[in-house]
Amino acid sequence: MWYVYFLTSKRVKNWIYVGSTNNLRRRFEEHKLGKSLSTQPFLPVYLVAYLAVRTQRKARSLEKYFKAGSGKAILKKRILSDEA
Repeated sequence: MWYVYFLTSKRVKNWIYVGSTNNLRRRFEEHKLGKSLSTQPFLPVYLVAYLAVRTQRKARSLEKYFKAGSGKAILKKRILSDEA
């Protein structure tokens, strides 16, 4: 199983990190410990959501989509929104 995951930081408003991995626990622990240069300046980071998919290809495709403009808008409005 592969995962596309979304991190946020309480220190930096509106910051969202999108990544993909086949081991979500390990990867999130690496982020929390500051082992990722991309997220290190935003510590502490929090896992706010993730999607599980069958293949690495699909995970990478979704990661790329959610990092782009329209994907990021959908992510913020439909997935990470606190609205019911």
